[in-house]
This record gives sequence, structure tokens and C-alpha cells, in this order.
Amino acid sequence: MVIYVKIIKISALWCPACLITNKALDKFINENKDIELINLDYDFDEDEVKKYNVGTTLPVLIFEKNNKELFRLIGEKNYNEIVKAVGDFI
Repeated sequence: MVIYVKIIKISALWCPACLITNKALDKFINENKDIELINLDYDFDEDEVKKYNVGTTLPVLIFEKNNKELFRLIGEKNYNEIVKAVGDFI
């Protein structure tokens, strides 16, 4: 069985917390090349975003393994918070 990890990031251009989280997430992705990142914009990808029932707090990082949701991180997160959350589940 192939273990495949994907992060679906839902953010918006107007979101300051998204900008902070983006920097931390970019660092994490650069260190973990086997993780696929899918970017969705809260405003421009409205139909796709609705499928994930994210509410209004951004950003939302949805972690999936083998196409099943493991967990979500909601709101501003730093690099260490992302690493800790992933370590607990993956």
C-alpha cells in the first residue's frame, strides 16, 4: 500500500494570517518533497472550497493520507506547530 500525503491549503489574498502561515508551510514543503500541496483560494475557488466546509477562519490546512482526511490546522500556524501536528499523525 502506497502512503501518499497531500496538504490542501485554503487561503485568501486579503488574509494576513495566511501570509504568515505560507512562509512556514513553504519551509515545511521544501523539507518534505514527498508531500503534495494543493492551493485553493477562498474567493476564487469558491465551488471547490465549499466541498471542504471550512467556515470563515483562514488559513485552513487539510492533511490527507491515501485520500482520507487525517486532520486540519485552522488559523495562523508557525513552522513548529505544523511539524508537531504532522508528527502526531503521519
